[in-house]
Amino acid sequence: MHAGVQTQAKLCRAQYRVAGRRQRAVEAVAWRMISRFVTLALAVLGAVSVSAQEAPPASPPVAPATVSIVMTTSEGPITLALEKERAPLTTANFLRYVDQKRLDGVTFYRAMKLGADAGLIQGGPQGEVKRLLPPVKHEPTSQTGLSHVDATISMARFAPGSATADFFITVGPVLSLDANPAGSGDTAGFAAFGHVVEGMDVVKRILAAPTSPTAGVGVMKGQMIAAPVQVLSVRRVK
Repeated sequence: MHAGVQTQAKLCRAQYRVAGRRQRAVEAVAWRMISRFVTLALAVLGAVSVSAQEAPPASPPVAPATVSIVMTTSEGPITLALEKERAPLTTANFLRYVDQKRLDGVTFYRAMKLGADAGLIQGGPQGEVKRLLPPVKHEPTSQTGLSHVDATISMARFAPGSATADFFITVGPVLSLDANPAGSGDTAGFAAFGHVVEGMDVVKRILAAPTSPTAGVGVMKGQMIAAPVQVLSVRRVK
């Protein structure tokens, strides 16, 4: 009986040794898998980090090209940026007048008030034939992407395509002057082609100028400036 017990004990110890070896083998396999996973994860993270470091920063959006001019008036200077990229035809037309000095000596003659500190001022040759060049093709805001927001310079006109040299500058947004293709009647709007950079205080002084209650025809009656403001010169900014 004693020999049987010893045999049974030896058998148990052998079984424990086999089980232990199997457990250690399983643990070794598990550790190898974990090690490989960690190594792979670190490699991926490292690659992402290097890629992020090497990626060039995003370039800021490029602003459309403009041409700067300064309009010197008897009330002070007005500096404008003209949209030669977005409104190329209208800008080129206006610059012909600038370069040929055809706007030197014209006036701001109209102040259309649309409430407190809002409206537009209009200037130009006012039909003085010797100053005029052929009309420019109409560039609607629906084509240029511009809008009659505050400080916009735009072309005065009768029918679309009749604009020559008379222009206006807005005080406050006047979005009703934008093109409205879905509307009825004259939906072409006016050709915005730039904006005031400096000198809106001058524009507002001109808008506030006294107007004649009787001068002007049609919608312009009562909007004509009693003492028109002189435009002394218009030049490109060097």
